[in-house]
Amino acid sequence: MWLFKRKGPSGFSSSSTAEEVTHGIDGSGLTAIVTGASSGIGSETSRVLALRGVHVIMAVRNMTAGENVRDAIVTEIPAAKVDTMELDLSSLASVKKFASDFKSSGRPLNLLINNAGIMATPFMLSKDNIELQFATNHLGHFLLTNLLLEKMKETARKTKREGRIVNVSSEAHRFAYREGIRFDKINDPKSYNSYGAYGQSKLANILHANELTRRLKEDGVEITANSLHPGTITTNLFRHMGIFDGLVGTLGKLLLKNVQQGASTTCYVALNPQVKGVSGEYFSDNNLAKTTAMAKDMDLAKRLWDFSMDLVK
Repeated sequence: MWLFKRKGPSGFSSSSTAEEVTHGIDGSGLTAIVTGASSGIGSETSRVLALRGVHVIMAVRNMTAGENVRDAIVTEIPAAKVDTMELDLSSLASVKKFASDFKSSGRPLNLLINNAGIMATPFMLSKDNIELQFATNHLGHFLLTNLLLEKMKETARKTKREGRIVNVSSEAHRFAYREGIRFDKINDPKSYNSYGAYGQSKLANILHANELTRRLKEDGVEITANSLHPGTITTNLFRHMGIFDGLVGTLGKLLLKNVQQGASTTCYVALNPQVKGVSGEYFSDNNLAKTTAMAKDMDLAKRLWDFSMDLVK
């Protein structure tokens, strides 16, 4: 049970579920990619989008786990259109292959849900020698979005339906390193702090959506980009956090959101008509929310964009 249930201006609250915030919405004719769709809020997001008629592409690192989730969705919702494709966001080569394969499929793309993430890992480098949390949570999604953007623009023009890009961030963006993004120390093991690095990657998700919004508005394209905090949820994100993992399991039912509630803000921002035309905003508990001043710093957002472009070249 979730303790705090006061509804916000949207009519929804922290206890609203993904099914509730999309009730009565017809998503047929839409195609969505959901990253990290084989577990947690990614799998619930996929299920609820499919329930509303969206054709869902589950982008997953573990294909066996992804196919198990897809099979469960189709068993529950026989009319669901769900496919799985392999994607390892910590590998730029994998991101490029995924984007190439998706574009070759000829499918349209209306919704891009950048959901996958890892949390508070020990210091590790990705296959491309970039600190793993920054590589997985931000850089992989940054490249994926860039590679699929033309397809989204084409789809928006052809279908006359608004495209939406949704970055799953976190309130942990408030606990990023003091300087926000450590451009000169991204790979520095000596000053690495697992929570600071997680916060940095989540701050990057917000900055990415904001700079994307600016660029999309300049292009005059009907595509929005927003970020959100899903809530603190009892998922396997906590697996690297030792004793805290046990506490999460023990206290979870009382204090934390369940997965149905945790996926709600993602589904709200992706599908709800209340969000039409809204871009460059941050949501929490199915309502608009405030970020840190640093997350709204457009100079920092631009610098992060240029830095990320250099890394993915």
